[in-house]
Amino acid sequence: MCGIAGVIGRTGEQVDASEVHRMCQTIVHRGPDDEGIYVRGPVGLGMRRLSIIDLSGGHQPIHNEDKSIWIVYNGEIYNFPELRKELEARGHQFYTHSDTEIIVHLYEEMGADCVRKLRGMFGIALYDERKQSLLLARDRIGKKPLHYALSGGRLYFGSEIKTILAVAPELAEISLEGLLQYFYFGYIPDPLTAFQQIHKLPPGHLLEYSKGQLNVRQYWDVPAYSTAAPRSEEECLEELETRLTEAVRIRLISDVPLGALLSGGVDSSIVVGLMSKVSAGPVKTFSIGFRNADFNEADYARLVAQKFGTDHHEMIVDPNIGETLEMLSHMMEEPFGDSSMIPTYYVSKLARQHVTVALSGDGGDELYAGYDRYVVNLNRNRYRVPSWMGQVYRNHVYPMLPQTVRGRKFAWNISLPPRDRYLDGVSFLPALHRERSLFSDDLLEQARQFANPFCRFEQYFESAPAKDQLSRLLYLDTKTYLTADIMAKVDRMSMATSLEMRAPILDHEFVEWSASLPMEWKYRNGTRKYILKKLAERIGVPSELLHRRKQGFSLPLVHWMRDQLKDGLLSILTEPRTLQRGYFKPNAVRALLDEHYRGYRDRAGAIWLLLVFELWHRNFLEARGIEYDARVPEVATATASAESAL
Repeated sequence: MCGIAGVIGRTGEQVDASEVHRMCQTIVHRGPDDEGIYVRGPVGLGMRRLSIIDLSGGHQPIHNEDKSIWIVYNGEIYNFPELRKELEARGHQFYTHSDTEIIVHLYEEMGADCVRKLRGMFGIALYDERKQSLLLARDRIGKKPLHYALSGGRLYFGSEIKTILAVAPELAEISLEGLLQYFYFGYIPDPLTAFQQIHKLPPGHLLEYSKGQLNVRQYWDVPAYSTAAPRSEEECLEELETRLTEAVRIRLISDVPLGALLSGGVDSSIVVGLMSKVSAGPVKTFSIGFRNADFNEADYARLVAQKFGTDHHEMIVDPNIGETLEMLSHMMEEPFGDSSMIPTYYVSKLARQHVTVALSGDGGDELYAGYDRYVVNLNRNRYRVPSWMGQVYRNHVYPMLPQTVRGRKFAWNISLPPRDRYLDGVSFLPALHRERSLFSDDLLEQARQFANPFCRFEQYFESAPAKDQLSRLLYLDTKTYLTADIMAKVDRMSMATSLEMRAPILDHEFVEWSASLPMEWKYRNGTRKYILKKLAERIGVPSELLHRRKQGFSLPLVHWMRDQLKDGLLSILTEPRTLQRGYFKPNAVRALLDEHYRGYRDRAGAIWLLLVFELWHRNFLEARGIEYDARVPEVATATASAESAL
């Protein structure tokens, strides 16, 4: 596991190795073991390495036989032994035992489409000297991040945004469109970032850059849903177990200690159970819990550990949220509102004390309909509200109702069509819709120049390769929430502790097979993740786990915000420094906090978004000398001096 960075300069330019070194220095946490740089003419490639495979010989950048192709790469290719044999049979010569080198030789055979042969997670930067072209590629699900920016005739790229800002601080122009997405969803979906000229390469896409021309294209997508019906439950279970066991087995390849995160939920318990089945010795497992019983799953994790005889490590976390958020918001290049990043960070930190690689159970909810919101959306189909009546309510009645009126937002939701009910349900602070009263008039005026933040989500729903509504929602979440929230969280928090995370349920071959299953195997008679739970029973996961209320990896925010955070960290939301930025109406912010403190309604999620947003401003933007005017119209043209940003 590594972090990568680089720059392709203008024709005739000589890139300085020190420039690439500065980029790499911003991501030492991703690769504390080694640094490698390749510079020649206008090309500079760099990487930071966390050694996992071929500890002594896998130093990057890596090249082909005649040194005409060079690569830096972040990830793991699990089918590299098979690919190496095929390439050696075709005459290719290898000088390392790493998985990185097979990509170079595959490129010689297939060009950019070589990524189609890779089974794993990756962010790739490959330079072809003969063609004078750069290939950037990101894995199918987006487990590994990759950012890029084309400016002034130069292409910059890196695993994290800060690599680009380290050498091009003038690109720190805040994107109001990206911030709107954050307010809506708590994260910024691909390809947007918090900065206007910096983009995320979407999952399943590759970028080719040559002679100043940039081309981004898709090489993979989730295939059609519900295309292959098993003849029986036993047949379905047999194939499910075989395929998932294989996905687990190939992720046990490592030259360093390896373990698993164990939350006490169905998905991570299945992964641990299958690991125990194919491992030679006890699996190392790691869990955290909280003192608040409503949010503590440590007891369930302990049951699984006992069942499968793991070498279990557990920690009860009573975090200082203020200190933790201060630390993490220094690292966060974008505002990120998923509060489960904190337990993810702590369990990664615990695991890293014992192992370098850990498997997780991520992906089961998006593939097998595990979230409560799917059930809520289906249940609300029974409401039939005429379109004209819904518009009257949203445009005229809703704005007049006091915030404290119960059912106000529920009525907004059911006044929408089924698809839009779901989008409304997964949004927090939709500035152009039901939460417009929170935002300043200046911001709303600026925001109207951009496309509706729901637009891309609507397109995913409408273009989903599925006929039934629930499959369309699974596809939508796979393209948005899974990649830009879950995978971003797991990558950032694990890499903050220099831990490599692997997700066997998100093996792309397993994803494709799972998509092909008819919905009855995923959601049946109100039971979510139906066939996964049957597999859990089959391999011996304790029954206490399988039929309890889903908790998720969450924090007791509602309690903390009415107790220890109220007079501490949350007070910054009403400081003049915060309110004068121009994003929000000061009285609306105070009313939001008061509504939560008095217990009228749980607004913890919205308050958390505001808090993280302000800390991002203070600890990432201001700490790097990124200047901006408090008036929103000027926010979109923020600049930074080179001296202060570096």
